[in-house]
Amino acid sequence: MKLATIRIHDATRAVRIDGDTAVDLGESDLVHFLRHVDWPARATAADGERYEGPLDYAPVVVAPEKVVCVGLNYRHHIMEMGRELPQHPTLFSKYARALVGAYDDVILPASSTQVDWEAELAVVIGAEVRHADPEQARAAIAGYTVLNDVTARDWQFRTPQWHQGKTFEATTPVGPWLVTADDPAVAARGLSLACEVDGDTVQKADTGDLVFDPATLVAYVSGIVTLAPGDVIATGTPGGVGHACNQARYL
Repeated sequence: MKLATIRIHDATRAVRIDGDTAVDLGESDLVHFLRHVDWPARATAADGERYEGPLDYAPVVVAPEKVVCVGLNYRHHIMEMGRELPQHPTLFSKYARALVGAYDDVILPASSTQVDWEAELAVVIGAEVRHADPEQARAAIAGYTVLNDVTARDWQFRTPQWHQGKTFEATTPVGPWLVTADDPAVAARGLSLACEVDGDTVQKADTGDLVFDPATLVAYVSGIVTLAPGDVIATGTPGGVGHACNQARYL
């Protein structure tokens, strides 16, 4: 099942995607919708107003409480960046204003000349969870989406802390939709991931190359903070970023 947040008449609505049609779920966005404990049943049974395509996709989650990102989580990417495999996840955060819809323009920071791409699988939380074990962590995942952690490398590497290069406003497309965790499309252990720039495939990987899988990340982060419905965990990017090319390439 695919869920999304779309823009309608200067507002947003949470919807279920049925082919080219969106079915209203009765809430303004997915963050509010996922706060219903019985959201899976509500999503399946929804028979609200229908919106025909083309659809204007907002960020799949609008103003989530937290966006937690993971660095150095694909083995190939870790090697291309000249680092050792981590013993613990490397975490940083984004602010909600960094997020844009999947088909929105990315606003390149005027103060950066080294803006890079990072295609990622992202986890969306569907139930409040704290100090989760692996089973509880898996159960707390509403589903998965796609995120591009567009990064200002010259700002990222100004200090050992990456945050300042990662959260420029309107730089992070997320969506267009959330695929629920029970959907056959995401039931497989490995999911393919690719990124194209100007028609060139610059990243191509399988999530089986992750060092820390989604459930492990949910459990780890929930040991630090309570994860709430609508929170996002970006699971890291594979090899092929522009900064690591023999001749660096930027957006």
